[in-house]
Amino acid sequence: MATAIRMPLMSDTMTEGKIIQWNKKVGDKVKSDDSLAEVETDKATMDVVGYEEGTLLYIGVETGKSAKINDIIAIIGKEGEDFQAILDEDKGGVKEEKMDSANKKEEKTDSPTKEEKTDSPKEEEKKSDTKTAASSEEVALPEGAKVIRMPLMSDTMTEGKIIQWNKKVGDFVKADDSLAEVETDKATMDVVGYEEGTLLYLGVEAGSAAKVNDIIAIVGKKGTDVSAYVEAEKNKGTESPAKEERDKEEPKEQSKQEEKPQAQKEQAPAESSTDEGGRIKASPLAKKLAADKGINLADVEGSGDGGRIIKKDVDSFVPAAKEEKKEDKKDDKKVAAGEHIPAMAFAPIGQEEYEDIENTQMRKTIARRLAESKYQAPHFYLTMEINMDNAMTSRKAINEVSPVKISFNDLVIKACAMALRQHPAVNSSWMGDFIRQNKHIHIGSAVALPTGLIVPVIRFADQKSLSQIAADAKGLYDKAKNNKLQPNEFSGNTFTISNLGMMDIEQFTAIINPPDSAILAVGAIKEVVVKKGDVFAVSNRMKVTLSCDHRSVDGAVGSAFLLTVKSFLENPVTMLV
Repeated sequence: MATAIRMPLMSDTMTEGKIIQWNKKVGDKVKSDDSLAEVETDKATMDVVGYEEGTLLYIGVETGKSAKINDIIAIIGKEGEDFQAILDEDKGGVKEEKMDSANKKEEKTDSPTKEEKTDSPKEEEKKSDTKTAASSEEVALPEGAKVIRMPLMSDTMTEGKIIQWNKKVGDFVKADDSLAEVETDKATMDVVGYEEGTLLYLGVEAGSAAKVNDIIAIVGKKGTDVSAYVEAEKNKGTESPAKEERDKEEPKEQSKQEEKPQAQKEQAPAESSTDEGGRIKASPLAKKLAADKGINLADVEGSGDGGRIIKKDVDSFVPAAKEEKKEDKKDDKKVAAGEHIPAMAFAPIGQEEYEDIENTQMRKTIARRLAESKYQAPHFYLTMEINMDNAMTSRKAINEVSPVKISFNDLVIKACAMALRQHPAVNSSWMGDFIRQNKHIHIGSAVALPTGLIVPVIRFADQKSLSQIAADAKGLYDKAKNNKLQPNEFSGNTFTISNLGMMDIEQFTAIINPPDSAILAVGAIKEVVVKKGDVFAVSNRMKVTLSCDHRSVDGAVGSAFLLTVKSFLENPVTMLV
C-alpha cells in the first residue's frame, strides 16, 4: 500500500521546510534509509529520510519551493500503484478542519441563557478541570527563549537516554555546541541544539530517558524565567487534582471492602483448627509454608492460642538449631554404642538474591530485531571446514608489505565479498512480494560491546584491497568501542560476518541480521592431525557456518557460495589478482 511522506518537524521553531534538492526522482527505487531530499529549515540544511521502501510514485513539492509541517512531499509504494486517493483524502481532511473551526466559532457566538447554566456539581468540576488545562496550555514561552527537543536520530528510535550533559544551567552555549551525549538504540551520539544563548533549563537528568520530541532543554537570554512554561508543559494532558483525588479514593474504598472478607476468610480456618485425634494445631497457611520449606511441624513451637502454630512461627524457625537441641543426647548415645550417625540436614546460609539490570536502548533493539528475524525468517544452516594453512602463510607474507596489519577476519571479509560477486542470490533481501538482489556489496562485521552487539559496515568491500578493508575495519571497530559510530556507519549491510574465533569458539550458528538473507559464523583456527599421503601431519582448520533465509536462498545456492569462499581462503593469492 502506498505511503505518504510528509514534511517532518526538524526543530521546535520550524513551521515549513524548503526543498533544496531532491536526491531521488519519480520512478526510482528507494530504501528505508535513503535520503529523499535536502531540506532547509530555520536552523540548518538536513536530509529527509522516508523510512519506507518501494518506488517513488509522486513528488509534491518542486525544488526551491517550501512545504509546511506535515504537508505531503512525496508518496512511496509499489510500481504503478494508484495513489490519488491519498491526495484526495489529504485535501478532504484540510476542508473538514476548516469547516470544524468555522462551526466552533459559530457555537462560541451563541451564549447560553441563565436557565441553561444550571449544571450538576460533577459537570462544574469537569468544567473547572478543562479551564485549568486550558489555562496551562495558554502559557507562552518567554520571548527569546528556544526549546530543544529530543531529536529522532535513527529510524527505529523511540526514546534517547542522556548519558551525560556537556553543559549545565547558566552556561552560555553556541549553535554548534554539543549539549549532551545521548544513547539511542543504535549508538551514543551528540545532541546539538542549533540555538545560541544561556542554558536556562534541563528537562532530563543524566541517566534518564526522554521520548522523541520531548523537551530536554531550553536556551535563551540570561535571567529569563521559564518555570511557568515548563510547569504548563508538564501539566498538558494531565487530569485535574480533584479528579485524581477522586480516582485515588475509589480504589482505596474498594480495597477496604475487599480486606474485610479476606480477613474473615483467614480467621475462619484458625478458629476451626483443633488438636482432635492427636493432630498438630497449625493454621493452613503455616502448614503450606512448612511443606514448601521442608519443615517438620512437630519441631516448631507455636505462639498462637493454645500453642497453635502460625505463619510467624514457621518464618522464624531455624531447623539446624532446633535439630541440634533435640538430637544431641541421641547422638551421644549412638556414638557410645558405635552406631552410624546420619549426616546433618543441609541448612542454607543467607538468602536468594538477584539484581535487575535495566536494558539499554541498544539491547532492546537487538532483542526485537533478532526475535523478528529468528521467527519470521526460516533459517537453515550449512557448515564447512576450511584448510587455513595457505592463508596463514600468505597473511604472514602480506603483513610484511602491508601498511596496515591484516587480520584473519579481513581475509574472510574479502573472500566473502568476492564470493558474493559470483553468487548475487546470497547478496539479497526478502521484501515480501519480491526479492531485492543488491548490486553493491556492503559487508557488516559484528562487534560485541558491553552494552550489546553492533554491526559496523565495510562498504563496497569487493572493490577494496585487503589493506583498505583492514584500515576501514579498524577505524569502525575503534569508533564502535567508543560509542562514536554514526548511523550511516552501522546501516545498509547486504551480508554479515560474525567471528568468535578469537574467543576460541570452534563452531556456532548465528541469527540472520535483517535485512540480509545470510550471515556467516566463523570459528577458531584449530590444529588437527590429518593424513597426507602415507604420513600424518598437523593442519590448521577453520569451521564456518552459513545461516540462510530459505525464502530467498536455497540450499544449493548457499552451498555453492561456501565452496567459493573456501577456494579463496585456501588459496588467498586468487583474491589478489
